[in-house]
Amino acid sequence: MTESVTSLLFNSPPDDVDAVHEFLEQVWQANPGIGEFDRMAFETALIELSANVIQHASGEGGVTCVLSVTSDADGLHASLSDTADAGGIVLVDRAMPDELSESGRGIALIQALVDELRYERIDERNVWTIRKAPQAIEPPAAAEA
Repeated sequence: MTESVTSLLFNSPPDDVDAVHEFLEQVWQANPGIGEFDRMAFETALIELSANVIQHASGEGGVTCVLSVTSDADGLHASLSDTADAGGIVLVDRAMPDELSESGRGIALIQALVDELRYERIDERNVWTIRKAPQAIEPPAAAEA
């Protein structure tokens, strides 16, 4: 598989996660060999990450984000950088909160879906990186009733 890199610049507001969904549709069209399970897991993790950035980072002036997705023989990689203030974020393996909790599932969900989630503060920007290695075998389809 040859390396494919695609990027998106978006500002919230007015942009929202719909911009990321539309962007990923283009990524999948350009990379038809990516398995359905890998696409689903990666897209869900990236949408959750993008939604968290938009929700928690949008101050009075909003937030500007640069999203890059790379597809290569090692899998799928995304880098999402944003202009929000540093949030004092420390990533550790997180468990899902109890079923009655109204928040706190985002990071745990992302970590469950991808092989790696990293956060760094670089040059006044928050930089989030996710990586999903390709599945060796696609999970079996659900049995039809």
